[in-house]
Amino acid sequence: MIIVKEEEQNIRIDCYLAEKLDMSRTKIQKLLADESITVNKKAVPSNYKVKEKDEIEILEEKEEEVNIVPENIPLEIIYEDSDLLVINKKSGMVVHPAPGHNTNTLVNALLYRYPLSGNDKIRPGIVHRLDKDTSGLILVAKNDWTQEKLSDMFKNKEIQKHYLAIVEGKINHQTGTIDAPIGRDEKDRQKMKVTDKNSKEAITHFNVLEQFKNHTLIECILETGRTHQIRVHMAYIGHPIMNDPVYNHKKATSFGQMLHAKSLSFVHPRTKQALYFEVDAPIEFQECLEQLRKDE
Repeated sequence: MIIVKEEEQNIRIDCYLAEKLDMSRTKIQKLLADESITVNKKAVPSNYKVKEKDEIEILEEKEEEVNIVPENIPLEIIYEDSDLLVINKKSGMVVHPAPGHNTNTLVNALLYRYPLSGNDKIRPGIVHRLDKDTSGLILVAKNDWTQEKLSDMFKNKEIQKHYLAIVEGKINHQTGTIDAPIGRDEKDRQKMKVTDKNSKEAITHFNVLEQFKNHTLIECILETGRTHQIRVHMAYIGHPIMNDPVYNHKKATSFGQMLHAKSLSFVHPRTKQALYFEVDAPIEFQECLEQLRKDE
């Protein structure tokens, strides 16, 4: 079940669920027409605008829940206590199951090891996401109380994430801020884009760390956490992320985009201890940098 929050209301239900579930709007409209999606136990049309505290049930997801099984997949755990985990996610790992993709995800691996939060059957413990081919640090809640607290901290911008990215072209200024709303691409529901239609505020700050002949290494700091935010924003200003198979028109290798969540800082919701974690980029990212330096 999904419960609509105050800041999420007044959005068409098909648009709302398309972003929430990473499912195509067409499929959601079909489920609505089949009454496989209900709001407060009642069927609604696709143009229904969600309201605060609406209870949305997706019957198809209930079937998916049954099929999510624990899997013994190796994880690199950076930090763990009774409330939370910090994991260094490998590039190529999907964070949580989605319709048609129930196995080999971070959630499958977590369920093998921990009795996670029971409030969200599809995304237990997940309070933020990293794209499949984005490597680096991800924070996981181990119980319902922590999941609620961390979710609120993300909403209130109390958790800071820094990313490393190699982008196309030479950025000729040291710092920059991209303030451009992001919504789902109406022509391709698997993509996001900068748009004023059904979009949300998105703000990315970046610092130039190193320049090369035709590329730039940058650090990105997110003020908001929209789907594909850094990838969309950098492509929007003409500097798409190197090797990005979706937003960069150049041919990409199987490794995916050169984007790494390098650090995470926050105050522990229970102990109130200030925590900071940082991990090196994967070897493929580092080898790419070394090659760029040799080509200078």
